[in-house]
Order: sequence, then structure tokens, then C-alpha cells
Amino acid sequence: MMNNRDRWRVYKRVSVMFLLAVLALTVVQRGNINMGAPFELERQARMDASEGAEPGAALEGKTGSYLGITGFWKSGKQKSATKSRTTTQGPRSTEDNSLKMWDVTSTNCSANPNISSQDWFKSLEPNFKQFLLYRHCRYFPMVLNHPEKCKGDVYLLMVIKSVATQHDRREVIRKTWGKEQVVDGKRIKTLFLIGKPSNEAERANHQKLVEFEDYIYGDILQWDFLDTFFNLTLKETHFLKWFNTYCPHVHYVFKGDDDVFVSVENIFEFLESSSNAKDLFVGDVIVKAVPIRRKENKYYIPHALYSKPNYPPYAGGGGFLMDGALAKKLYWAADTLELYPIDDVFLGMCLEVLHVTPIKHNAFKTFGLVKNKQSKLNREPCFFKSMIVVHKLLPSDLMHMWNLVNSDLVCSQKVEIL
Repeated sequence: MMNNRDRWRVYKRVSVMFLLAVLALTVVQRGNINMGAPFELERQARMDASEGAEPGAALEGKTGSYLGITGFWKSGKQKSATKSRTTTQGPRSTEDNSLKMWDVTSTNCSANPNISSQDWFKSLEPNFKQFLLYRHCRYFPMVLNHPEKCKGDVYLLMVIKSVATQHDRREVIRKTWGKEQVVDGKRIKTLFLIGKPSNEAERANHQKLVEFEDYIYGDILQWDFLDTFFNLTLKETHFLKWFNTYCPHVHYVFKGDDDVFVSVENIFEFLESSSNAKDLFVGDVIVKAVPIRRKENKYYIPHALYSKPNYPPYAGGGGFLMDGALAKKLYWAADTLELYPIDDVFLGMCLEVLHVTPIKHNAFKTFGLVKNKQSKLNREPCFFKSMIVVHKLLPSDLMHMWNLVNSDLVCSQKVEIL
């Protein structure tokens, strides 16, 4: 039998072992809880370094969000508008005494019943009926916002239309022409524009991936409308409103798709030669385009929606360049027009309101380098080296062409188009 001393020794050993187990469990739990902190601090340090902000200044109020979508245009009810990551977050810049913010914090939009009984409406296809019933719903809350992108003096803002599932395209752009940098003292910033995922079955998963991607890179603007073809015009108007709200000191804006090759060097060369131009808007301009009336075509437009024989001049949406002052004017012009389901044509209508004629430039190739898609010239790096925008490249092709153009490439003759 154990005496009192032996019992005391056993008691002490058990107590010490229990205490060590509790300490070990606490350390493990804290490690799991704080696992994301180093990633956030690293991302924030990169952001603060590029913005010249105090480290950690933007960590306040950093919360994730997901708004379930129940309709073509709008999301489900929100418990609180302030729970959206940045729906009500103002800009970090204090340069403007009257701090602005995105002022749409809830979605409350119903179908317009006044047109559904009209004969011309009844003859339309279902997608056009849907568009017209909700065309008056012009602005939606923000899910992801980055007003700090326009802090200070920004020479060139690169704005790319994308969708939730095309993360591979965004990744390649960040590594190539969309890389944020300072060139000759001039700052370049990059943003991606997306709506909510349109795949209902995978919507929640895709949204979580988008939020994690933005958590790492901090370069996605997202609004609470579905990413569909007809909603591309919403993406246009929402960006113009966002730009007018947050970007007082941006000199130029490049806006394009996420499947294009862009030469930042050639953009700079062009802008230096056009520094005195007023209301600059340049791209692959299409003049006297005829509305397509074939129903099987993606760009089909019924007469009831547009009856004129020609569109106003407009730039192909694959990529165009404009000055910041004009972008703000376009915001006000857009508010005077009803939404149109083809976004680049809609922007041409806005330019027409402002009496601004877009400039056609041969370095913008939004339909490929040559019309014959099978031609080897469409994959000739010496041609790409002289271009500003070339449309329709898969991520692997973009990376390959970027590496070729930025290698020790020797071209026998430079194409004189700049």
C-alpha cells in the first residue's frame, strides 16, 4: 500500500501532466485561429507600401460577406447593409474634405408593370422581356470595394471586366500587363470588375473563392447583380459611378476584357504624344454599324428596342483608352440614357450625348490582328510588339506571347503605327 508521501508524488505528476496538456491544446487552438493573420499582414504590407499608408491602416472593419441571389438582377434580402465587406466603407484618402462613399446599400427593385401589357412587348423574346422589365434598376450595392486604389495621383488605371470563374485569366494579367508598377514616376493601378456568380448550383462556392482571391490581392470590385451578358452594361455604369465617387486624381483609364494582350509601354508612348488632347477616347472604333436582326446571333437586337438604321460610333469593348475627365462626364451622360443591352454600343451612345467622337487607332485590334483567324500573323510576336491591344487570347497564349515580346526579340522591321 502507498503511504502519504507516495500518494502526494502521484498527485503532483498527474497535475503537472494535466497542466501541460491544457497548455498544448491552447497553443494549437491559437495557432489555428491566427493562421490567416500572416497572409493578411503580408498582403496589407504590400498594399500599404504601394500606397504610402501607415501599416495596417486598412484592417479596420475587414469582414467577409456573401449575399444570396434570388433573381436575374438582384440578390436576396440582406440582414444588414453594413455587413457587406465594403458596401458602406468610405475611401481611406483624406485629400478631399468631403469623404465620399458608395451610396447604394440595399436592393429594392421590382418589375415595371407598365410595359408588360403592351403589344410590342408581348412579341419579344424572354431575355429581352426580362431586360426591359428591370431596365430601371440602375444601381446596386457593392460587395467588394477598394477606394484606396485611387488614393493619391494615379497616372493610369487599368480596369478589366471579368467574371467570378475566370480566376486563371486574372492571375495571368496580374503577372503580365496588369502588374501594378511605377513607370518614370507614374503610378499604374489595376482593378477587376465582376458581378455575382451566375451559376446557381455553385454560386456560394464561387463567391467564397472570389472573396479569398480578393483577400490575397485586394483588386476586385464586385456588385450585387448577376454576371450575365445583358448585365455588362450595368458593369459599365457601375464603374463610371465608382470612378466619379472615388477617383479625383486619375489621369487616364484603360478599360478592357480579361482575354486581351496589352502593351503598357505602347500606351505610355501614345499618351505622351497625345498629352494635349481633350476628351480623349481611343480604340478600335466602329462607324455606322448596323444593328443585327438575326435572332440566332449573340448581338441580336429587335426593332422594338432600337429602330435606327445605324449605331453611333463606338469602340470595341475588348480594350479602349480614355482620359479621367471624360470618364466623369460619361457617368453623367449615362444617367440621361436608358440602359442598352450591348455595353460598348451603350458607351457610344453616351459619347454621342457629349458630342465626343471616339478616335480610331490601328494599334487597337479587338478582332484579332488579321481577319483570317487561322493566319500565322495572329501569333507573330513582332506584330504584338507594335500593338496596344490584341483581343482573344487564352491565358496560356497570353503568357507565352508576353514572354516572347518581352524577351530579346529581334524584329526585322517595326510596324509604324504608333
